Amino acid sequence: MAKLDILEFPDPRLRKIGEKVEKIDGEIKKLIEDMAETMYAADGCGLAATQVDVQKRIFIMDFSQDQNELEVFINPELTPLCEEPSEFPEGCLSVPGFFENLHRPNRVLVKALGRDGNPFEKEYEGLLAVCVQHENDHLDGKLFVDQLTKLKRDRIRKKLEKEHRLTNK
Repeated sequence: MAKLDILEFPDPRLRKIGEKVEKIDGEIKKLIEDMAETMYAADGCGLAATQVDVQKRIFIMDFSQDQNELEVFINPELTPLCEEPSEFPEGCLSVPGFFENLHRPNRVLVKALGRDGNPFEKEYEGLLAVCVQHENDHLDGKLFVDQLTKLKRDRIRKKLEKEHRLTNK
């Protein structure tokens, strides 16, 4: 396994749209393993392939304390199951150090392929539903900061750009 570099906002590569996975082969399975290692090393609970500059429709999640309940979503399709949004704080490995309260549907149905290539359907609620929606947004080139005001988004961008300049000196 290999730890991958996580792209950080405002990197334009985060705006690329993931392509449908046509075949689950050794390359895809290795990518999933590398993504998991990367996510766990960054203390994250979700990671999309597009965040590591791989334009595939894949994301992973794990909310377990022991990091032993990895869920893999290949070519996911989401359907909101309620119109009433809930507010949860969201953060992102691609926008490190920032958390904002956003409104998203509280329940969603996900149809996807698992790591083994078998299709599955599963309902998610609460924070898990938020995470699924957040990671799926990455596959469409969207970030949680897109839902903020332009002023907030610009402040975050400027702070991260300043940090990048300081760490790259």
